[in-house]
Amino acid sequence: MNTPDQQTALEQAARKRIKDSHALDGDADRLAHFYRGWASGYDLDVGRDGYCGPMIVAELTGAVQTAYLAKERAVITILDAGCGTGLLGVQLERLGFRLIEGLDLSEEMAEKARQTRVYRHVRGGVDLNGPLSHYSSASYDITVCCGVLTLGHVRPEALRELARVTRPNGFIIASTRRSYAETECFEEEVRRLEDAGILVPTQRLKDARYLAEEDAHYWAFQVPENPSANGGPAMTTLPKTL
Repeated sequence: MNTPDQQTALEQAARKRIKDSHALDGDADRLAHFYRGWASGYDLDVGRDGYCGPMIVAELTGAVQTAYLAKERAVITILDAGCGTGLLGVQLERLGFRLIEGLDLSEEMAEKARQTRVYRHVRGGVDLNGPLSHYSSASYDITVCCGVLTLGHVRPEALRELARVTRPNGFIIASTRRSYAETECFEEEVRRLEDAGILVPTQRLKDARYLAEEDAHYWAFQVPENPSANGGPAMTTLPKTL
């Protein structure tokens, strides 16, 4: 058993690794190298820092599915974009979702996700800052993205590809750390995509729990049935807890 001082040291080391990952400027090679070394200890580190993002994204996904999609959860197709070690997939499976696929830049993280056995398929080596060339348009009912739209990782422009692989009237559920949303012009990109008729913001949990040291915003976007026109339910800011 760790002493209080040892526990504090472990928490500080975990936070340093998380912070270090934010300084990689979205460089795919540097990110892949960093996560190659971090994959084995990732779950412990984020657990020590109180990471609750996957649980919240999963719960929001469940709420959106219940409110807007008539199909049963067991037949809803989901893409976990930036699945990491599979923390979100495990939460989605707990809520009754069964047809989950994942992708991640890191092959080592993707292998950890496969080992959870909640995914039908996980593809490693996929850079979300580029085109998702292995994925057909309109393939998934829901695309989820947790812990990925964050500093040093994936740019807001990735939303366009996430919308492309999501079916008309389907949804994208994503988290954005507060610091990322404020510095990376995320809301400006959302407005551009909305003006282009590519997605419609429908829900947002603002300044909700994420990590011990920082809150996040949680978003639900709907992909319009007619991509050339705006439409869909108007955005509502939900309470700060589900």
